[in-house]
Amino acid sequence: VYLIGSGLTAATSGSGTGWVLFLYATRFIAGTGIGGEYAAINSAIDEMIPARDRGRVDIAVNGTYWAGSILGTLVSLAFLNWIGPVLGWRLAFLVGPALAVVVIYVRRSLPESPRWLLLHGYKAEAEAGTAAIEAEVSEQSGRPLAPVDESEAIELRPAKFTGYDTVLRLAFTSYWRRAVLGATLMITQSFLYNAIFFTYVLVLTKFYGVSATEAPLYLIAFAAGNLAGPLVLGRLYDTIGRRPMIAGTYLLSGTLLIISGYLFDQGVLTAATQTIAWCAIFFFASAGASSAYLTVSETFPVEIRAEAIAVFFAIAQVFGAIGPLLFGALIGSGHDPSLVFAGYALGGALMIIGGVVELLLGVPAENKELEQVARPLSAVSFSQAPRAPMPRGQYSPESPSRRRAAIGA
Repeated sequence: VYLIGSGLTAATSGSGTGWVLFLYATRFIAGTGIGGEYAAINSAIDEMIPARDRGRVDIAVNGTYWAGSILGTLVSLAFLNWIGPVLGWRLAFLVGPALAVVVIYVRRSLPESPRWLLLHGYKAEAEAGTAAIEAEVSEQSGRPLAPVDESEAIELRPAKFTGYDTVLRLAFTSYWRRAVLGATLMITQSFLYNAIFFTYVLVLTKFYGVSATEAPLYLIAFAAGNLAGPLVLGRLYDTIGRRPMIAGTYLLSGTLLIISGYLFDQGVLTAATQTIAWCAIFFFASAGASSAYLTVSETFPVEIRAEAIAVFFAIAQVFGAIGPLLFGALIGSGHDPSLVFAGYALGGALMIIGGVVELLLGVPAENKELEQVARPLSAVSFSQAPRAPMPRGQYSPESPSRRRAAIGA
């Protein structure tokens, strides 16, 4: 869907109202694909990555958004300067679909989540996928995997739990604390990012006199700081823990934004030092923003994980859209830095609120299997009494629907 939408954008060939509407429609289609992908990739990561590495991998993968931002900026600069604006921006929009073709090809070699297969009644396929994963891990490690104790088994009775009505009902009843946590983390980071990122060039050009052609170079430095944060800090979410790291990145980035906003208001920053300040702020904020997706994806039952991500992502985008409108109005109102500082203070305060909510409601999910973090809706009962260890790659003979919780781990 993203490939088609972005490719059609490049086909925009006029400047009238009809072509403007065509442009918006194609971006809507592309955005639909991107929104769906957030749910798909976070679900796949959480269900396929071992518990001990789930945090760092999820945060790192979400952080690679900024690698794409750097690539997109470089491609845009090259095409616009070497080919010209009339054709250059259209070719730039075709780079995304080219990468999407590569992604589709790579996806063909990835196994389906054994959890998804099991919960949809494909027991043989789930077993085969799990056995293949275990065989590969055993071969790479050079030793057989230890048996899983039967006491960790969960009896599942697959049933249809999907549907946004199910997600919303659970969010407002059994999982309301996690719903408040996920919504707060997603909304606050979305507001901050959209507000800063989409008005970045305006601040540089209106307050620091940077030319429109040079502004993207500053954007590359900003994106590099955003990329480095998740890659450097990601492993700490699995070692130090979710709550201290999520709360810490939110509180620290919010505080630093308020401080840098004050320095901006006092006129002591230059374009270079402003960019350095933003790089430092979003080094932490980027890891925090990625952890918001991790929080939502791992704290809801496996049956509704993707839909939960979709719901909270959509909510966050609605509130996030307010940021650029507000900041654009504050910046466009004149050359009064105090108004912009007020916007920065608001964004910083919201991040601090997110950090406080994490301290109060955070879920210690590090190094835990997904079924330990959120009991499957299909679970009939957890095993209580210890049994003989169940060999990997086999079902328990006592019940064809009994399967260990750590499937795929």
